[in-house]
Amino acid sequence: MAQQSYQKFDGSAVTESILQESSQLFNENYGVWSEQAAGLIGKFARAGKLALTGIVCLPKITIGSHIRLSKGKLRAEYLPDDTTCSYVRVTVDGRLAGNAFACRWTYDNKTVCWITQLVVHQEYRERGIAQILLLNLKNADDDICGIMSSHPAACMAAAKAFGSKCIVNTYHSLNPKLNKKLNNLGHIITIKLEFIKDHAEEIMKASPINYVRDANFRGSLFNPEDASGLVSSVDTSFWVDHTLEALVRARELLDWPLGELHRGHEFLLITEVRRRPRSRPQLTSKPKDTSSTQDSA
Repeated sequence: MAQQSYQKFDGSAVTESILQESSQLFNENYGVWSEQAAGLIGKFARAGKLALTGIVCLPKITIGSHIRLSKGKLRAEYLPDDTTCSYVRVTVDGRLAGNAFACRWTYDNKTVCWITQLVVHQEYRERGIAQILLLNLKNADDDICGIMSSHPAACMAAAKAFGSKCIVNTYHSLNPKLNKKLNNLGHIITIKLEFIKDHAEEIMKASPINYVRDANFRGSLFNPEDASGLVSSVDTSFWVDHTLEALVRARELLDWPLGELHRGHEFLLITEVRRRPRSRPQLTSKPKDTSSTQDSA
């Protein structure tokens, strides 16, 4: 059985070698340029998310080529000075299989944990690794979690790791695999759109991350007259070629709350963090057994 190992670092403890591995993981697995990127590369290289996040921009790009991010830009944009940032990674048999970056700041006396990057190697997807990465990234005092992503799977992982507990009713008694998939996806339907509507602007204005702070809101959640099909999105001019198979699969089973996804846009998900309930001591009239046993592996 493959051995998974998760490690968490404060931003200041992330070494150059760790960033080099993270850069390679991103460059090979994050995404590729869309057809629209070729005609707009000059504009958004100067003013869009690419300039703000440090994505490597070339005068001419090849449609379908991998989007690249250098280790220097990773440190400058995802682990900036004078910010509270975290990094978590997972290795499988010593090989980097996924990682996540987050930045924290305060809004209304509450701690915001913003997922700035989440990447899982293509060979290790659909194994729950993204959710476990985020659970390892999560702090006990986090109050709010946010993410901007064009990947539906990233939004679903954040909803499950940070959001409200959801147990989907079992309709398929003869298909336990489908029931498991329903429960894995179901957390996204508990997202409170009103919370995003009421707090997104102020939360994101307080961010020390440029592209989060300067995001342009799009969708019917922010403009009731918007009939584009967008609900909770941001226009980042990030022309990644969307792979929406995960979104199609989710919509076959559940109501997807964040709306459509247009080219150059990303979904916006913000949720209050679910806290684990404290266990209550059990009252008993019998003496407590202080002996302990360990399960054999």
